[in-house]
Amino acid sequence: MKILKQTVFFLFLVISTVGNAQDMSKGFSNLEKGEFDKAEVFFKNILKDYPQNKTARLCYARAIGLNEQPKKALKNFVVLKKEYPGDLEIELNYAEALLWNKKFDEAKVFYTTLVSKNPSSFVAHLGFANTLSNLKEFKEALLNVNKALELSPANPGALISRKYIKLGYANQKVIEKSYTEADAFYDEILVDFPNDKETLLNKANLYLITKDITKGKQTYTIIAKNDPVIALNGLSLIEHIDGKDKKALELSQEAIEKVNNSTDENLIKQTQERYVQALIWNKKYKLADLKITELNTKYANENWLLALSATLAIYRSDFKDSVKYYSTILENNPKSFDGNLGIANAYYASGKVSSAVAAGKKTLEIFKNQNDAMNFIKKINQEFTPFLEERLSYSSDNGDNTAKATRTLISIPLSTKLTVNTTYQYRETENTTTKVSAKTNDFLLGIAYKFHPKISYTVDAGVTSANSTTTKYNQALINTYFKIKPFKLQDLEIGYKREVQNFNSDLIDKQIAANNYYFNYNMGTNFNFGWFTQYFYTSQTDNNTRNLLFTSFYYNFMSSPVLKGGLNYQYIAFKNQVPTDYFSPKKFNAVELFMEILKDEKIVEAKSWFYNANVATGFQFIEDNSKQWTYRVQAKFGYKFSDRLLTNIYGTRSNIASTTAAGFTFNEIGLRLKWNLFDKPIFKLK
Repeated sequence: MKILKQTVFFLFLVISTVGNAQDMSKGFSNLEKGEFDKAEVFFKNILKDYPQNKTARLCYARAIGLNEQPKKALKNFVVLKKEYPGDLEIELNYAEALLWNKKFDEAKVFYTTLVSKNPSSFVAHLGFANTLSNLKEFKEALLNVNKALELSPANPGALISRKYIKLGYANQKVIEKSYTEADAFYDEILVDFPNDKETLLNKANLYLITKDITKGKQTYTIIAKNDPVIALNGLSLIEHIDGKDKKALELSQEAIEKVNNSTDENLIKQTQERYVQALIWNKKYKLADLKITELNTKYANENWLLALSATLAIYRSDFKDSVKYYSTILENNPKSFDGNLGIANAYYASGKVSSAVAAGKKTLEIFKNQNDAMNFIKKINQEFTPFLEERLSYSSDNGDNTAKATRTLISIPLSTKLTVNTTYQYRETENTTTKVSAKTNDFLLGIAYKFHPKISYTVDAGVTSANSTTTKYNQALINTYFKIKPFKLQDLEIGYKREVQNFNSDLIDKQIAANNYYFNYNMGTNFNFGWFTQYFYTSQTDNNTRNLLFTSFYYNFMSSPVLKGGLNYQYIAFKNQVPTDYFSPKKFNAVELFMEILKDEKIVEAKSWFYNANVATGFQFIEDNSKQWTYRVQAKFGYKFSDRLLTNIYGTRSNIASTTAAGFTFNEIGLRLKWNLFDKPIFKLK
């Protein structure tokens, strides 16, 4: 509507210059001032005495059209157009009435003829530009508004129309992900309107989308000169995107202090919203909850506040509550972006993939090519796309054992619930002192099924074929387990695994198969602490048994990148001690402090690096011997070439006795490659 109104003043000038003997100056003044209701009454009275006065009829039609009666106005102009064929003044007003009635296609056809017949008409070109802009035909709209400016250089109204045409054109380029072209349009607007607030905000939003932290900060710094609170809200979001949540909260607190002097209700809401978001980002959930409760006394059931409650619920892993809040938002406004994409994320977090996909697609139906919604669907597509993973490794220990291995995994999701996979591993071991060597070939087929959003079952079964200097045999391999989420922030895995001891050639010769019964349990909290516990009971074909307990108490210091540290404890006990065959103490205890940093390959964008490093040190106690100092270093460093291809190198060094079956200092290096075989799932997500 902003650009539609730019022609009003110019048409008024045309009309006022053709007034006849009747004194209509008061009515013209009403039109000029935007007092359309008064203008309607004035010209209606004129027409009682002069019903055929062309100017009065035209002005009356304009007055009612601009006074929210566009259909009635158009009927009046149609009559005038028939009575005065070829009258430019009437044709210009008729064309504008088509715009009032949102008949943009008809207006385009009419304006095409109008500018062809009247190439020097400023008003015609400006009206045509506004018509094309409403049809989102911005390229042609820009040509016509520039033509209008050639006819009337530096005309204020035409410059404003060009501003909004360029803003629309830039938004189209953003949707098309042509970010450089969009930025160029913003720069052009700022030449005509230096420091224009609307343009600067659009420019800043572009940098939020592209995550250009430096340019985003520069733009908000300019905005801060006239709108410091808006700038602080924007800068807070930029710091969050940059992973600096503490700084984001500081800026938001500063904005809260400044907005207390404001009477702009929308700005107050935006600032309160950013403050609660910043509290959530910093995991200050109790304070966020208290603030939401306080705001509810004034803004109950408003969508922005419901969205905050939903966001807090997701961060707390209260997914049912989050879905409930987003559902209320959609009841209030079915086309709410926050409601549609928010509920999609809530469904996905709760394991309801089909519902998440449906909500994500609905978001894209309403908001075509919206970047966040497209990334959401892309993330789900990648999760269920078939992939191939290849690993090459070399390991050694101070017992002169070496091993070379290659492992190939192909995983093929057939639906959001069912996945099949196959694995092949070749491993070659040798003792460089005794020259004893062995080779193993492992073949596995697997299937995984998700019964419920919180329960899945996996079984991998196959055979290992071993061939050493002295023996040759086949053994069955099985790995089957349930993964369960019993409560929020808790994960439980219960399983059975049959494997063959193949760390070195001597063990392969002994044909020892191990039957492992195990569980893994992890409990997270909303206050950064976590607790992981693992227990294995193993019965072996050499009549030995093993109990293994590992537990880790840790604290999450940072979330981007992930930085955590804590205390690990491990206990191992074998029924029989056979140290000449493998590490099998009657009792073994180890305690270590560890620190880990992680930039996850799953969340980094294409053409980005990812990494993981874990270091630990402590003491181990083997039976009744004196304590021994231990260390462990694990590292991974990789590059994500595209959404389909990534690779990384990795390495491990440890002197912890339980690291290997033989109890030696252990080293391993390797190369891993993961390739999505297609760019989307082989089934239709729905």
